[in-house]
Amino acid sequence: MASRKTKKKQKPTKPVFSTGTLITVILFVAILGVAYIINNNAETATEAEITPTAEEMFLFDSTNIVTSIEVQPKDSETAKIERRENVWVVAKPLEQEADTGLAEAAATQVSALKIIQEIEGDPSTFGLDNPSYIITIKFEDGTQNTLEVGDSTPTNNGYYVRLDKEKIMILSLNGINSLTTLATFPPYLSTPTPTFTPLPPTETLVPTIEATATP
Repeated sequence: MASRKTKKKQKPTKPVFSTGTLITVILFVAILGVAYIINNNAETATEAEITPTAEEMFLFDSTNIVTSIEVQPKDSETAKIERRENVWVVAKPLEQEADTGLAEAAATQVSALKIIQEIEGDPSTFGLDNPSYIITIKFEDGTQNTLEVGDSTPTNNGYYVRLDKEKIMILSLNGINSLTTLATFPPYLSTPTPTFTPLPPTETLVPTIEATATP
């Protein structure tokens, strides 16, 4: 009787990684990916905060020394300060020595005039056909510039200003206000004493009495 060979059943092979291990690996990779994305976004945000959106532009070169500022209001007296041999004086409306600190502060504001925006259009639209102030600035290198100050902007963040009757722009509100204040409060070292001019003497009239004849 022929013998029958019985085939042994093959045992199922175990996977190299269990299902639990695969899930752990997938989760780990996912966590690494999320961490990378978060870190990359944080770096991008930091760079955006450090990098300014637009470079600030100023009207005048800060290295050019101011030698005089004249402010001519539309409806009042003109005020002018001048640097004479490194000493500031008020030249108008009354000539007198100026408060050095206040005069230097005004000169510093000239170089701090910030350009918010350059614009085009009819000057009368911005109040420049009849400006509220005309500011004339002279510098040590001999140059001179004139600023015509018109209306304030609708958002009240600046003034419409025309430079040398050519360019129209919006300049910072605080900078212009600090210069126009010179006309309202000239920086005298001390309050000037008004000059008293005596009136000419008047003759005292003595009534004339007519003599009457004695009978």
